[in-house]
Amino acid sequence: MKQFFIGAIVLLSLNTFSQISSTEIDNLVEKTRTTFDVPGIAVAVVKDGKVIHSKGYGVKSIITKEKVDENTLFGIASNSKAFTATALAILIDQGKLDWDDKVVKYIPDFKLYNDYVTQEFTIRDLLTHRSGLGLGAGDLMLWPEGSDFKTEDIIHNLRYLKPVSSFRTKFDYDNLLYIVAGEIIHKVSGKTWPEFIETNIMQPLQMENSRGNWHRIKDTTNSVTPHVKIDGQLKTTKQSKNSVMDAAGGIFSNVSDMSKWVITQLNSGKYGSDNKTLFSEKQHNEMWAPQTIIPTNTVPPYNVHFSAYGLGWFLSDVKGYKQVTHTGGLEGMVTQVTLIPEKNLGIIVLTNQQSGAAFSAITNTIKNTYLDIPYQDYVALYGKRSQESSTKADKNTEEVWITVAKNAKIQKEHLKNITGTYKDNWFGEITIHEQKGKYYFESKRSPQLNGEVFYYKDNIFAVKWFNRKMEADAFMTFEEGYKKMTMKAISELTDFSYDFHDLDFSKIDSK
Repeated sequence: MKQFFIGAIVLLSLNTFSQISSTEIDNLVEKTRTTFDVPGIAVAVVKDGKVIHSKGYGVKSIITKEKVDENTLFGIASNSKAFTATALAILIDQGKLDWDDKVVKYIPDFKLYNDYVTQEFTIRDLLTHRSGLGLGAGDLMLWPEGSDFKTEDIIHNLRYLKPVSSFRTKFDYDNLLYIVAGEIIHKVSGKTWPEFIETNIMQPLQMENSRGNWHRIKDTTNSVTPHVKIDGQLKTTKQSKNSVMDAAGGIFSNVSDMSKWVITQLNSGKYGSDNKTLFSEKQHNEMWAPQTIIPTNTVPPYNVHFSAYGLGWFLSDVKGYKQVTHTGGLEGMVTQVTLIPEKNLGIIVLTNQQSGAAFSAITNTIKNTYLDIPYQDYVALYGKRSQESSTKADKNTEEVWITVAKNAKIQKEHLKNITGTYKDNWFGEITIHEQKGKYYFESKRSPQLNGEVFYYKDNIFAVKWFNRKMEADAFMTFEEGYKKMTMKAISELTDFSYDFHDLDFSKIDSK
């Protein structure tokens, strides 16, 4: 009853096409938190160079119950990519490099699967997701946290990742190449990526509480705890602290500081009362220019005619206006930043639970009031879609484990065939071994990927990870007399960074 009442208030007021008020945002966010079970959210809206709303909602942790405010720190994840692009733009303004410089000029050891692509690969290519590598290729070196892969390992292992499309022909989102971009910033500037970001972006903009990674935060008391759902129950999970991925997703910030960043972006690189220049308008235009085309559909209410990726930003048109946006996701935290330049509008939503539907519902509801789009209850719409998607995925996953249970009596005769050590060129070695009648998968370099193995059917097995927060159980398919093994996620909702599909294991010994 309470949820309906709040929705009715928003509906009546937003149908008048008036710009959304702070009270309406309050109601919207609380309805969103309840629907998607998000403990804490922070929202800021900037308009015409001013912050017109900046507020925290809910709690930093379901355990401590401490309240979120506008200064509470969240991991902004891949919203850090725009900072990496901006850092490069600053170095270009300083005459120290160029977007179209070859990567091998700065990192001679840089090598991809194809020699031609290696030699032609530019700094621009690092930022535009058009390398030919597949979605999230190699992310298992970063995700889940706890692996021993370093930056030099990631750069070296790029050569083993097989392309899925021709160079510069197709959009496939990646993280590893942003890490390479961060290393170029380090080599050219003499500062590590977080040092450069903090010194050349955060300090000038007076983003006083923001840092390039978790380890650089001086006082972590006002920061959120990430949350995930396990079997429908909300649980806390560990904070993301992997500094290897800084340039792809390492920043911790809050809506107060991010508002300063957004205002500068909307002002073409100018900041402060005296309009100092953080980056030139020329580089601003480069970063917001389409680089890689993304297929789209022209459907109401936004009637998007084009979609593309720029340099650290997604670009599209919505209701005839240019939109510049990005999202970010870590385990237990997702975020979104959205700009409508012609409206001089920016919307920032930070959350400590991994429901992308939650930030989309908030952003789109706020955005639509500025685009004169009739009110739609996105909380209810996305809530229904999320439930339907989860129900379908859960049903498919459940059927896998039902089949496993049916084959329990014959599984040992199959499991004994797969024991041994297997190696993938970029991920390293894993073992499948027997202990007290059970069989286990163990990764040598990524200890979180450790679980029990079961026989599924035919030549396919399933591994159930001991860390249930990962939601990434996987199939293992064996070929060539159990000498070859490939993997893929069981659930269609598994995050793409669990890129099991890029693994290609060969058996190197038997046990």
